[in-house]
Amino acid sequence: MALRKTSLFALADKSAKLKELVEKAKKLPPINVAIICPDSIEAVEGAILAAEENSINPIFIGEINNIQKFASELGVNINKYQCLDYPAEIAILHAVKMARTGEVQALMKGSIHTDELMQEIVKKDNGLRTATRMSHCMLTDLPAYKKLFILTDAGLNINPTLQDKIDIVQNAINFAIALDIEHPKVALISAVETVTERIPNTIEYAAICKMAERGQIRGGIIDGPLAFDLAVSERAIKAKKLTSQVAGDFDVLVVPNLEVGNILTKTLDNFANAISLGIIIGAKIPIILTSRSADALSRAGSCMLAKFYSNHILS
Repeated sequence: MALRKTSLFALADKSAKLKELVEKAKKLPPINVAIICPDSIEAVEGAILAAEENSINPIFIGEINNIQKFASELGVNINKYQCLDYPAEIAILHAVKMARTGEVQALMKGSIHTDELMQEIVKKDNGLRTATRMSHCMLTDLPAYKKLFILTDAGLNINPTLQDKIDIVQNAINFAIALDIEHPKVALISAVETVTERIPNTIEYAAICKMAERGQIRGGIIDGPLAFDLAVSERAIKAKKLTSQVAGDFDVLVVPNLEVGNILTKTLDNFANAISLGIIIGAKIPIILTSRSADALSRAGSCMLAKFYSNHILS
């Protein structure tokens, strides 16, 4: 198996919406990224593709024999990149330390489990926590929708509280702004568009909208609760006679919990030909968190997102 000749441009070829983002990314400087335990050919290839496109300067941290083996299969001389030989548990600790000291501007999960990485990141003393709850932002290109949008949180917070949701919404707005989306429109989706105590998240969404109205959540235009059809369908908006700045034109889609988000994401990917690229924000640096089954192009694209966000917070 040889290394692909194109990476981000292969994504851009699939989507005119992504092409513009790829062109903007080319103008930004690369960031140093620790690639933690890349024990699959997809993990190694994704990092190398991102390096070839000048998104990142990769630092491979893990069992060097595995890294060299996969690089050799791709026909790549891994010696031109920095490689640190550590077993998995030490690799995670060392990568987090490099992030704390500023040696890297992002972390990228290779083939380890998410909880193995996150338990080190969330430590109070030696982790990468901030006062903000971390959340996963998934940039999604859905052919049936007119623009790119961010889906959150489908990868980290299982049953977020109201305070968690406030941070999830603010994180997504900040991420959208980093991608040059001015005044992103945020749809808070639920089973219904009415506020009812029988569905507690509708009450939380109403509170979030009031907070945004008072400036406690900044930078976006927020509406909710919105039933999914109202969030996405202009026909449903007309049928239900809804007036909303967000419905049918959202930039951010907020789900009530991880279960809903996970099912929705996988449904869009498998049945609607969506392209999904994701990172975690809310920590001191962005964390590139893809599924262990993600292909190399998705991994390279997610590196591009980390480059956008890191350059934004450092500017």
